[in-house]
Amino acid sequence: MKVNTKFLAALSGAALLLALAGCSSDDSGKKLDSWAKGVCDQAAGPAKQIDAANTAISKVNSGGSPQEVKNADSAAFQQLSTAYKDLAAIFQKAGAAPNGDEGQTFQQNAVTTLNHLSAQYESLKKQVDGLNTSDQTKFADGLKGVSDSLTKTTADVQSSITTLSQGDAGKALAQQPGCQRVSGTASPTAS
Repeated sequence: MKVNTKFLAALSGAALLLALAGCSSDDSGKKLDSWAKGVCDQAAGPAKQIDAANTAISKVNSGGSPQEVKNADSAAFQQLSTAYKDLAAIFQKAGAAPNGDEGQTFQQNAVTTLNHLSAQYESLKKQVDGLNTSDQTKFADGLKGVSDSLTKTTADVQSSITTLSQGDAGKALAQQPGCQRVSGTASPTAS
């Protein structure tokens, strides 16, 4: 039995950037736009990591052996954890968005949210690393548990989308090309 995590991985990897691209921006000022550009220009590296991780998950889950699935998923979850941690660091380094108290709150929420997602992917990696690949049934059962955890992480990403797309700072980010990148590499298919 194979549990398909492709669709969920694609959602969790690309949803953050989708959210930022889904908002339109009013002209909230040059300082805010400059801040958003700085954040989004730096987000290109982590976004590429997210795309690559999702691609790796989708390829191996299309027919790999239990050990191949375990190795690829572990590496991908580590890569996703690192990418979200890097995104949190970008927001931390950028400082508060220049729109008063709202900007500081937005920045703090972004850092907290992205670090939380990083921790969730790290937890998924540990869960995958503990899977027994020598017994197909135990592996399938364990992979089902990973899939369930990934579903929760995906729900948390959706919640994060709401947080990171609100207010003037979210709208300014959505206007920047670096935050409009969307992964199209993983496609949902049934296993």
